[in-house]
Amino acid sequence: MRTRTSALIFALMFTAASGAPAAAELLKVSVPQRGQWDTSVTELGMRAGIFKARGLDIEVLYTQGGPESHQAVISGSMDLACGGGIESAVGAYSRGAPLRIIGSEMIGSPDTYWYVVARSPIRSLRDAAGKTISYSQNGSSSHTALLALIDQYRVDAKPVATGGHPTTLTMAMTGQIDIGRGAAPFGLDLAEKGEIRIIARGSEIRARANQTVRICVANLETLAKKDTLARYLQGYRDTIDWMYASDDALKMYEEFSKIPVRLMKRAREEFFPKSTMWPDEVKGLDLVLEDAIKNKFISAPLSPEQVREMVQVPRPLK
Repeated sequence: MRTRTSALIFALMFTAASGAPAAAELLKVSVPQRGQWDTSVTELGMRAGIFKARGLDIEVLYTQGGPESHQAVISGSMDLACGGGIESAVGAYSRGAPLRIIGSEMIGSPDTYWYVVARSPIRSLRDAAGKTISYSQNGSSSHTALLALIDQYRVDAKPVATGGHPTTLTMAMTGQIDIGRGAAPFGLDLAEKGEIRIIARGSEIRARANQTVRICVANLETLAKKDTLARYLQGYRDTIDWMYASDDALKMYEEFSKIPVRLMKRAREEFFPKSTMWPDEVKGLDLVLEDAIKNKFISAPLSPEQVREMVQVPRPLK
């Protein structure tokens, strides 16, 4: 009750401040990897009534990875997607897909990690030559993070697309893959119990530390609704503020994800600095475009005009 009451007070405060209309407008949002902290912004904002306070009803579709979410936006079945890899979005735009980047979702990869089962002889990525190692889907942020990590450590590991975290964990525990992939808070309880060992983290990737790796995108029809889009992004900012202002958000997150407050409270500070989730600036875009060419997501550099067309972040509302 305390969680819901706090969220209701927060939502009512923003209703009064924003003058949101009584009739809520529906937005369909596709989100990869259900249950991660950063990809839970839309879900928590919906549950807390924060988007409703901005005059929006939210319908969420969860997918196994960012490319799947982006495809839902491209097809027009979903209005927005938040949490997909930026290089996938850049590649889709370069091929003429009707989607645009409307905000940063994650800067760097502080939440991502790679692990082995406790009995594995692999102690670090330096032992990974010839070993299979997980990423979610082609074009996902975990895919590009893994390529950067392999390049940084100059190790000849074998990347394998394994889908979502539960499937990946099963594959790692049964020996179908040598090195699994997780993202906080998923799997941290197993690491705590000593059932898996973390051997590498996304925060080690020097080239991506100040670079946007996941983004929010909209299709062109939604992009044309400038007021609607601005209200969504402002609701997104409002939700992030709430997620870091009070443990009430952690309690609501536990209801949704089944991740205990104790575990997520620690993970929030260690793996998800608030600044990494703030949507207003797509950072390190020059480096992103260089990597997109190197990783063959695009075949030629984008012009400055194309970059301005591709990235259109709504300004904050008062």
